Amino acid sequence: MSQNKMRIGMSLRGHGYHLAAWRHPAVPADASVRIDHDVRTAQTAARGTYDLIFFADGLGIRERDVPRGALARQGRAIVDLAPLTLLPALALVTRHIGLVATASTTYHAPYHVARTFASLDRISQGRAGWNVVTSWSEAEALNFNRDHQLEYATRYARAHAFVDAVKGLWDSWDRDAFLYDKTSGQFYAERKLPVLQHQGTYCAVRGPLNVAPPPQRHPVIVQVGASHEGRALAAATAAVVYCLPDTLEAARPYDADVQGRMATYGRAPDELKILPGLRPTVDLTTADAHAQFHALHALLHPLVALSTLSSPFGDLSGSPLDGPVPLER
Repeated sequence: MSQNKMRIGMSLRGHGYHLAAWRHPAVPADASVRIDHDVRTAQTAARGTYDLIFFADGLGIRERDVPRGALARQGRAIVDLAPLTLLPALALVTRHIGLVATASTTYHAPYHVARTFASLDRISQGRAGWNVVTSWSEAEALNFNRDHQLEYATRYARAHAFVDAVKGLWDSWDRDAFLYDKTSGQFYAERKLPVLQHQGTYCAVRGPLNVAPPPQRHPVIVQVGASHEGRALAAATAAVVYCLPDTLEAARPYDADVQGRMATYGRAPDELKILPGLRPTVDLTTADAHAQFHALHALLHPLVALSTLSSPFGDLSGSPLDGPVPLER
């Protein structure tokens, strides 16, 4: 009998992924910045035997205000708690669930990321995961002394080097390096402290890391691999990859493509778990779930609803809401 198990993660994003969730009568409007809301959600996921909770993150408000006024009326991804600050708190009120947060390879330094996740891994007793992103928006660039985002190819080349440097820092100490020997006065064994001396085009890190070895040695690396470069980064570095195929027919070639790349990096396909995204509306019965879904949609402000169409169609606020989509813009 097969012992394969489905792995399930919950992506937490403020009030959730519905743009009108913050207006629901049962939801605190300020839930995205309330620790009690995140504690309750994390503990609910843990009771449901989820494998991990995941916090997407951006270093700025990335959504466009199209049509004008839409941004001020949506609650998602406007303000929230920084995941790298939040997860240590959640580690203390959960026991078994994995804790994954995003950290950008474009706007962080390898030493900072290595130290943060090594610390989280120790605080959580081996439950930390790092979602590797390159960041993509101009809004983030403007918050970090740049007029424009780095070129696409440069971001991914830097990401590969960045992950290598972080892994090297996690390997700074041998597992048995710390003696804690009060009698001899020996805190650690000097010979068990290799110096990294990582030198490259994008990263130069001397090391060693001033955190003892993480329980997992390497906290779990997660990636959202959609593009060609993203899939290559996932195949080279990740233990978990998220994807968003719309159908089973789209998911199968994606799976084959990502896992087919792994041999190039000396990895076996079973070293990577692929988690396709799903956004269910959950309730006690099917009828209740449908009612919940329609109730949420009824709370969408018209400008917010139009903002979901702005990327392919532009600003439609001047067109009749109940009329056909204009053929020419």
